[in-house]
Amino acid sequence: MSGHSKWAQIKRQKGTADQKRGNLFTKLANAITIATREKGSNPETNFKLRLSVDQAKAANMPRENIERAIKRGSGELSGNQIEKIVYEAIGPGGVGLVIESLTDNKNRAVSSLRHILGKYDGTLTGPNSILWKFEQKGVLRLENFSKKIKNLEEFELKLIDLGAEEITQEESDLVIYTSLNNLQKLKEILSEENITPDYAEVEYVTRQKSEITDKALAEKLNALFEDLDNDPDINNYYSNATV
Repeated sequence: MSGHSKWAQIKRQKGTADQKRGNLFTKLANAITIATREKGSNPETNFKLRLSVDQAKAANMPRENIERAIKRGSGELSGNQIEKIVYEAIGPGGVGLVIESLTDNKNRAVSSLRHILGKYDGTLTGPNSILWKFEQKGVLRLENFSKKIKNLEEFELKLIDLGAEEITQEESDLVIYTSLNNLQKLKEILSEENITPDYAEVEYVTRQKSEITDKALAEKLNALFEDLDNDPDINNYYSNATV
């Protein structure tokens, strides 16, 4: 995989009942709060909020947590202000990283991030030093797609007609990339045909992947990704490496 956290975390941690699951719920709640604050508390008219709520439900997050996060974003509940910050970094082996933080304490978040990166010979970099290597795209994932799609070739052709730009397979998942403006339409059309995506999100997608074949470097990157997963202030991260 290319080092993206949210989908991996949801798949891996939704059945657990430990601190890691709590960290995931914190990230999901912060995303809901930010989405509500930006465009309102109605998921029917706020597509970004609907995506965040869908992710929370996929992770088995309790409904009261979701409702509390929405109320926090709409101002009905008090609480520290959540900030969204995008960091750029160089990881081990020169791997490029885009790291999205949602936090109520910027100093804590950046201090923790520096510590994590330093453990693996990584460092934060300046604005647009890494970001230019990525572009934002809408990403949809169908889990265990072979059980849902009878004719993959016909399905892919239909997706292309609907505006899909790239379709790939990652283990048992079908991953569909589209433009930001087309994400909502594509998700809704699929849902109308009883093929509901298991995940939909706006992601930073690398323009050119770098396959990591060195075993020691791959292990170091996976350890870095795990630490980023476990940091409650890190909402998402993206790399140009395929491990």
